[in-house]
Amino acid sequence: MVASTGSSPATAAERQPAGSAAEPALQTVALTGAMSRGPAALRPFSLIGVTWSNPAAEVHGIVQVRTRATDTRRWSPWQTLETDGRAPADVRGASDPLWVGPSDGVQARVTGARGPLPAGLRMDLINPEAEGAVPARRAGTAAPQRRAAGGPRLEKATVPLPARPVPRMVTRAGWRADEAIVKAPPEYTGPTQVFFVHHTATGNGYSCAQSAGIVRGIQAYQVRSRGWDDIGYNFLIDKCGTVFEGRGGGVGRTVLGAHTLGFNADASSIAVIGSYGGRSVTPRVRVMIAAVAAYKLGAYGNPPNGRVVVTSTGADRFPRGRRVPFFRIAGHRDAGQTACPGNALYAQLPSIRAIAGAAPGNLRLTAMGGAARAGAWYFTRGVIQPAWSVSTPVALINRFEVWVDGVLRVATPGGRPTAPIRLTPGGHTVTVRALHLSGRSTTVSSRVFADTSAPVFTREPDLALRPGTVNGAAVPMHLDWTVRDNASLGSVRLTRPAVVNLGVTTRTRNVGAPANRPATFTVRATDRAFNAVSASVTRTPMVVSESSAQRTGAWRPLRNPSYLGGTAVGGSVRGTSASWRFSGSSAALVLSRGPRAGRIGVFLDGQPQGLVDLRSATPMPRQVVWSRWWPQGGEHTVRVVVEGTPGRPGVALDGLVYLK
Repeated sequence: MVASTGSSPATAAERQPAGSAAEPALQTVALTGAMSRGPAALRPFSLIGVTWSNPAAEVHGIVQVRTRATDTRRWSPWQTLETDGRAPADVRGASDPLWVGPSDGVQARVTGARGPLPAGLRMDLINPEAEGAVPARRAGTAAPQRRAAGGPRLEKATVPLPARPVPRMVTRAGWRADEAIVKAPPEYTGPTQVFFVHHTATGNGYSCAQSAGIVRGIQAYQVRSRGWDDIGYNFLIDKCGTVFEGRGGGVGRTVLGAHTLGFNADASSIAVIGSYGGRSVTPRVRVMIAAVAAYKLGAYGNPPNGRVVVTSTGADRFPRGRRVPFFRIAGHRDAGQTACPGNALYAQLPSIRAIAGAAPGNLRLTAMGGAARAGAWYFTRGVIQPAWSVSTPVALINRFEVWVDGVLRVATPGGRPTAPIRLTPGGHTVTVRALHLSGRSTTVSSRVFADTSAPVFTREPDLALRPGTVNGAAVPMHLDWTVRDNASLGSVRLTRPAVVNLGVTTRTRNVGAPANRPATFTVRATDRAFNAVSASVTRTPMVVSESSAQRTGAWRPLRNPSYLGGTAVGGSVRGTSASWRFSGSSAALVLSRGPRAGRIGVFLDGQPQGLVDLRSATPMPRQVVWSRWWPQGGEHTVRVVVEGTPGRPGVALDGLVYLK
């Protein structure tokens, strides 16, 4: 039995347009077994289904159609319509619709028929672009692409929590649903216990730009041809992963759908646009199905990768009252005698459950703004901005939370993986918690020390003369300091007269400065939290020649460019002495060392300081051979006495250096 139109006119009984006479939204062609011929063509259509009068009847055979494209005028291959679905709201029996694209001719046949065909068998041709089927947008407005969350808020906290995110989707306004054909206001059911996955069986020969039109076509077919109140699915998704709001009533509410016979109560559903018997959906589609399922199930604390037992309200597979175990994310075929959602998609449901029910994966801290890390700790002045990442797609993240010492401090939406936090002084444990739409969570913690105090110099920098060679350009000194921090030092640097990294454990450094000129040395200490303190010391290294000393005994003048100023005095007779009186914080004697140099006795403020042996393997003029330092500057006297060492010619005295 074949019916054909597109090359001949149809009678009023064969074609009954609904909507505009010029561009009807629905055309029907009776399948009577007769072929008609003539010059006229159908009005354009893009979606086709077969319906019959008694919704309880079945077609015992294979229903196939082929269509003629409006642009190429070519006929498509024969395509089979799925006829294994029915719903309580059906006023007519119906196949699943098939998307054929813009067409103006159709042929249908039933092959392998077993017994008589149902009465009233006809083709229903849907044009989702027809006038009246596509409500016009108001000027100056755009279709929203995201709906604000309207689901229940189960969390209560003193910290404001971001609204539970709705998976990104095209709203009914966005796909331009025909609200004029909706027959009744939405009904609502209990908390979502199970989420059914379908395919529309409309074929895969569509572009994603056509997806909104397909959704409009499915709505028109299910309302105009099958007699439903509205589109039956709660959500739809195309092969590119774009989600569409289905039945009206609010995506965040428990809208009673018409999708799974016997199990629409306490359930939600999504239909993948296309046919997936031999074709799998893409990873993007799997993620978005999982996101919608986790959004609906997780809102009521139901684990998407769990199981549930549901009581049937009456279906072709499970009679009324039968308690049926389901995965929380189930396929249509689990509830009814149908191939939906296709073998390939059905085989992907375990991976979809795993995605929907997982905890956020690979949560890690990527940065701690406002803080520096040292070992296991971060150090901050008080305000930190942790940043983190997860491998889980943002569509599946409910929110992020930041806890400090077990107290929730801030919560951010799933697309904002960072937040500023102010810490009180002291050590803290900062924990980032990622919450999945499923309700599961993952945490990562760090230790953070908040430090608002700068380091403290327990000993201010000071200078003292040290052994070494004296010349006009450099007098040898050492710089000393002690600095501590209540947490951890980050660095200690000499910033003047040059920049030098001193290290955090060092307490002294050899330095030099020109003679008879003030020299300032500045030390800057910075802790791990970048608090800093600086301290300075200024001293003038005064070089006093031997000629200014008060001398007694047998000193003789010495001349050599290696001496300070080219002159010195020599002494070899025991008891020969020289002394200087000065006011300073450190003092040093300058003499020459050599292979045959003798020894001297040193007296400080009249007190003996011991003997200094000046002998060395090689000649070493202008050497600091003895030095002292005082915490406070004051008046002092230093006296040198020649010992008169047997076998040695004596000593060469070059002068005194003191720090003024």
